[in-house]
Amino acid sequence: MKLIKLDAIDSTNDFLKALSASQELENFTVVTAENQTKGKGQMGAVWNSEKSKNLIMSVFVKDLLLNVEAIYLLNIATSLAIIQVLKDQKINNLKIKWPNDIMSDNFKLAGILIENSFKSDGSITSIIGVGLNVNQTNFENLPKASSMAVVSNSYFDKDQLVELIVNQLKEYIKLIGSHSQKLWAEYMDLLFKKGIPMPFTIGDNKPIMGIITSVTKQGKLTVLHEDDSLVDYGLKEIQLLY
Repeated sequence: MKLIKLDAIDSTNDFLKALSASQELENFTVVTAENQTKGKGQMGAVWNSEKSKNLIMSVFVKDLLLNVEAIYLLNIATSLAIIQVLKDQKINNLKIKWPNDIMSDNFKLAGILIENSFKSDGSITSIIGVGLNVNQTNFENLPKASSMAVVSNSYFDKDQLVELIVNQLKEYIKLIGSHSQKLWAEYMDLLFKKGIPMPFTIGDNKPIMGIITSVTKQGKLTVLHEDDSLVDYGLKEIQLLY
């Protein structure tokens, strides 16, 4: 595992993307930063982190996804890899909030942003960005966020977590081809608020009640409405209120 450590950067995903465009990188090259000034979440949302307290990392993956259908499986494999590392660190009550926020009880511990590039020869390269709240304890104005330190009352070694996450990533990505059903089953079992009547907003903040039933192979969230209709929603088309 090649590891590049940075003090501060606008975005580890952007840095690794530019690096991969200028030189040949080995699989699972990792970039970490103590501070990220322009951290990104899904669909351009901003992700903020207190300097030096949390794990900000991006991982370069190439030649491991065989087709477009495997794209969402990489999201699943990454989510499950982080869940496994957190379980091993005695973090409890873990769930995956669609599409891939990692929760402990009702609090977000981690977010994932995967950016894929499709080459003319059909190959796919991916940048897996992970923001994991590790030792930060002050979440003023962030009522739905927490950290490993807060939920477990412990301090964690960030460098060790990087190695553990990459090792688990390698193991779970191996399952994408031959054991995709196993990945889907684990993901569905861990889906946050699945099967529970919950309030949502859709469209222009229209309130509805619904029940999360599943996620499609394309990564859309399937919700059962009160009229018994099943509707699939993409990112930014629906928001779970909890």
